[in-house]
Amino acid sequence: MKIAHHAINDTLTLALDGELDASSSVSLDTELTKPDVLDYRKVMIDCQRLNYISSAGLGVFISHLQRFQDAGVKLVFFNMQEKVHNVFEILGLDSLMTIVPTEQEATAV
Repeated sequence: MKIAHHAINDTLTLALDGELDASSSVSLDTELTKPDVLDYRKVMIDCQRLNYISSAGLGVFISHLQRFQDAGVKLVFFNMQEKVHNVFEILGLDSLMTIVPTEQEATAV
């Protein structure tokens, strides 16, 4: 999986490309653990090219959720493919995390 970074003002966007599984989740965890991530007001996750997410990948987001909330950083997912969104829904994570259809909506949150 590839992770592209894009920062504008107080928003960091991470674009995920490929499959987020046990091996690639380590890279994502490393990115989200960086201290400067908490300097942003919002971290947006672009899921347009995310083809698959495993429990390990979900675990990375869940493990950082409280840390982001404590720091006042919003975590927003957008452009999520239906099959990936279904995984979030089945596990009830869509009620814990902010998931919107478009980048424009993610920016407005």
